[in-house]
Amino acid sequence: MLRRPNSVQKNIDDLRKILAQAEEAQVRQTDGRNSEHGGGFEKGTAKFHSKRSDSQEKQSDFKERKLDHLERYLSDYKKSLSESLDKSSYDSTFILLDDFYLIPRNRQPDVIDYLHRLLRGTNFYLKIGTVRHRTSIIRNGEQTIGIELHQDVEEINLDRTLEDLDATSEYLAEMLAALSYTAGVDNPKDTLFNPDAFHSLVLASGGVPRDFLNIFVEAISTANADDQDRWLTPTYIWKGASRLSYRTKLNNLKEEASSDSSPLEKVYQDIISFCLREKKKTAFLVSQEQAQRLFSVHELILQLMDFKLIHVVEPDTSAASGRKGRFEAYTLDFSLFMEPRLRNIEHVEFWKVDSERRRVGVREAPDYDLTRAQQAIDNDFQPDSIENTLQEANY
Repeated sequence: MLRRPNSVQKNIDDLRKILAQAEEAQVRQTDGRNSEHGGGFEKGTAKFHSKRSDSQEKQSDFKERKLDHLERYLSDYKKSLSESLDKSSYDSTFILLDDFYLIPRNRQPDVIDYLHRLLRGTNFYLKIGTVRHRTSIIRNGEQTIGIELHQDVEEINLDRTLEDLDATSEYLAEMLAALSYTAGVDNPKDTLFNPDAFHSLVLASGGVPRDFLNIFVEAISTANADDQDRWLTPTYIWKGASRLSYRTKLNNLKEEASSDSSPLEKVYQDIISFCLREKKKTAFLVSQEQAQRLFSVHELILQLMDFKLIHVVEPDTSAASGRKGRFEAYTLDFSLFMEPRLRNIEHVEFWKVDSERRRVGVREAPDYDLTRAQQAIDNDFQPDSIENTLQEANY
């Protein structure tokens, strides 16, 4: 006996059919109307009947869009989802949508708006994984499209930053301990690392759990290749991190940012040149006043932070040398200058504090002018390669 598809599967099949269609199509519709007229007469014993049929047709042309179809059947989709859940043995369902930021940014508010309306009032719960500064969840105009943070949706940050290094270290240590427990390893922080290696791993990862574990695995492989099986040292951490270096992150930027990658690359290369070749320091400051005034340029700084090519270490700080205003403080990713170690630059140890609890070296970091970043974006000339910049920085 063939099993009849449920309403959800039927809707899925229908949606797949329109998936390959053009987003907008010209449609011609014909409305037909027929009428019949009858009559008869007699001649002798014979009877005659006749019928006449009149046909009227009306043709209309209109444009049909995929979005019209989705809107037209929204209530049907919602009903079929709820009915299917009611017939199941589950009380609720979670829908996980990952890599939301890969959707073209101008369409993101429309997508999330539709999903929100589709699932609102049901026992379906939507969770979206995305990158903060490459995501737009609302568009304001004559009609507001999308959702509002803290009203329609709540934000959960899965990554830790280097702002609070102690808290990030503790979080990553707990995560590693939970994973190691299943492998029968107790207290991995003291068992697998020498006194400085775990700190190096936290810095190399930028506080990102995925990078933390990947570098950890690479460091173990590197140590095993050298027949070093006692514990990990900072040297093996930095060698492991170099395998997942800025080149990998830069390739990810090119793939995921697509057409937007060129301005990001130009700004990133200019920041590296500014820090390592010109100022010989691994950290830099951005003026909060400029960040507000040159919003679109500052947005690129934040996107570089999302791609883990730079890391925020202090979102609100003053600057030394009589510089007025408030600043954001960033560090370059450690994979740039730790393997091989660049020795002719100042490695700003922002995790250390002075007697007044101020971060060492952060207030003295150079101020990166965002107008310079704008000039780098507008410049048609190809900037010097990162490799050349790093080579020159070491002299």
